[in-house]
Amino acid sequence: MKKIVWMAALWLTAGCSSPDREMDRYVDRLMAEMTLREKIGQLNLCNAGDIYTGPSQTSGTGEQIRRGEVGGVLSLKQMSKIRELQEMAVNESRLGIPLLFCMDVIHGYETIFPIPLGLSCSWDLEGIERSARIAAEEASARGIALTFSPMADISRDARWGRMAEGSGEDAYLGSRIAEAMVRGYQGDDLSAENTIMACVKHFAFYGAPDAGRDYNTVDMSRVRMYNEYLDPYRAAVDAGAGSAMASFNVVDGVPATGNRWLLTDLLRGRMGFDGLIMSDYTAIPEMEAHGMGSAEDCTALAMNAGLDWDMVSECYLDHLENLAAQGRVDVKRIDEACRHVLEAKYRLGLFEDPFRYWRDKSDTVYCRTHRDFARKLASESFVLLKNDGVLPLEKRGRIALIGPAADNRREMSGTWSLAATPDRYASLVEGMRRAAGDRAEILCARGCDFTAGSEAGFDEAVRTASRADVIVVAMGEGVWMNGEASCRSRLELPAVQRRLLERLLALKKPLAMLYFMGRPVVMEWEQEHVPAILSVWSPGSEGADAISDVLFGDVNPSGKLTVTFPRNEGQIPIHYDALPTGRPLPDERNTQKYLSRYLDVSNTPLYPFGYGLSYTRYDYANPTLSAPEMEPGGEIEVSVDVTNAGERDGDEIVQLYIRDRAASISRPVRQLKDFRRVHIPAGETVRVSFTLPAERLGFYDGEMNYIVEPGWFDVMVGPNSRDVAKLEFELLAGK
Repeated sequence: MKKIVWMAALWLTAGCSSPDREMDRYVDRLMAEMTLREKIGQLNLCNAGDIYTGPSQTSGTGEQIRRGEVGGVLSLKQMSKIRELQEMAVNESRLGIPLLFCMDVIHGYETIFPIPLGLSCSWDLEGIERSARIAAEEASARGIALTFSPMADISRDARWGRMAEGSGEDAYLGSRIAEAMVRGYQGDDLSAENTIMACVKHFAFYGAPDAGRDYNTVDMSRVRMYNEYLDPYRAAVDAGAGSAMASFNVVDGVPATGNRWLLTDLLRGRMGFDGLIMSDYTAIPEMEAHGMGSAEDCTALAMNAGLDWDMVSECYLDHLENLAAQGRVDVKRIDEACRHVLEAKYRLGLFEDPFRYWRDKSDTVYCRTHRDFARKLASESFVLLKNDGVLPLEKRGRIALIGPAADNRREMSGTWSLAATPDRYASLVEGMRRAAGDRAEILCARGCDFTAGSEAGFDEAVRTASRADVIVVAMGEGVWMNGEASCRSRLELPAVQRRLLERLLALKKPLAMLYFMGRPVVMEWEQEHVPAILSVWSPGSEGADAISDVLFGDVNPSGKLTVTFPRNEGQIPIHYDALPTGRPLPDERNTQKYLSRYLDVSNTPLYPFGYGLSYTRYDYANPTLSAPEMEPGGEIEVSVDVTNAGERDGDEIVQLYIRDRAASISRPVRQLKDFRRVHIPAGETVRVSFTLPAERLGFYDGEMNYIVEPGWFDVMVGPNSRDVAKLEFELLAGK
């Protein structure tokens, strides 16, 4: 322990200069003691695979740690092994540099929140920030210091499985959520024992792959990059994200992993990022398949592009020394990368106390306070898509719960819940029985699997449903059907589930569908035939109780879609903020051929961005502007009356959109620029006001300069992107 004690003493006696100066001096002194091999070792983020299967002391990873050839370890949950490895690094390596332990803590640690796409549908920025804070508190109590989150990728293609991990299709909302999550993870003091470092990913444009297929090519103009995709990454960087991850896809023909324009010129230069940049899993050697040359060539490309940390591939360990000797990689660039890794550890306080993330906080992880909040936030994320009077259910009589998600604890957690403990979570039938008590009998039958074609369980399911007064079906996507490497070309309900649903509908009983999903799905048939549909996403560890809260009306649903739902796959990509066409379709009933339209389906989506119903009704009236003109650099106030015209209290998400009527480049038909989540008691009216500054009216021009042009703007306010009241104002030109 002598070496690390010396280092801590150096840290503590650095004087009264600024923290950055103290860090610089500390890292300078440490790096002066390091060999080139040890510096390269810090650039190796290794997989804990061999540690899972054998004793850490005798594993290959253990030997690498002793030699100073590991900078961090990925996805290890066992606290005993995490501590063992840290002790090995601190006590048995030459310089005693601590390890950085990382994990995909995407939507919770053991207290699991809805998948990020579901969370975004709450439009609750404070709640989302707190969910990240809770995730940090739990993960840090188990030795984790860095999470690979938030995913800031904008996606408009529902075929892409990883849409589940993001915040939808809109850059403004995505930006607000990205910065909220960074604040939640990192708090006010990154070196505190209950905060963890955020990693903004995947830089960049990973959510726009050709054909909606994971790891596939991305190709777009710079104008589109800047105006439609970059803002959420920038927001996360501005919020102080300590690390960033390069994406798998190409950008301008060069893989992001080895793209100098992307990582150095844009991320570090234009966006001012000063943290740690890492690869995605084995992304460096995968550039060989992109046609970038040998593994050694790809290693040089990545290092020279500005990539600091190699996740798992060990290409840096294998090739960097030779590349430096050949002059293909400058040792100064290796030093720079090593510095970024050491600075991350310094900011996390690991040099001061390598064991700061090991503490007896068993009462923190999956505690009642965290669970109660997860339950509340889950209920806010559910989106009521249709309701012909079936919901809310009464707690009486017999209720049949049918479907593959009816009695399945694993389905609650959803994708990317690596630390989840499903055995501790309630299944949906358990939650409904708990909610109903002895006032209603909850019958249950699985009926079928998510995709397997067997109908062996149909008869039992139909018999069960026949005995009930009302039927609830729990169907949709299984947890494995969305997330990474789970892209789909067909998005309708799997055939076996559809056949079971048809059998249940034939009973002519009141029926409500709980649709589990990780993306927009094709559900035009369900919209036509099913009386009530509630999207519950993958709701998290407390999902069973949260769903029951909404089903029985103890909570009024308030979620609104952050993605557009297509009528069929042929409409994809579809998003609300499309650019206008020179031959617009003025009316869906218009049959003229030479207009921008389909021959076989409407242009309109099944459900628009921002859409969501409630158990009450909200009326919008009296939209006003504070002035008909806006001065350059000024602002304007937009106000509207929102009345809860029903008999239930509820939360409404009021949305503000604009359109720039004429500009130097084509601008979208509408763009979200603000929103408010407001609580409105039954029978009351709330005046909702927005302040719209001139700066928010701008865009990036063809030279990538952010400009605000004078002219006329439409401003729209309403409950979703389709149903809006429109006003207008003029932004005056400067003198």
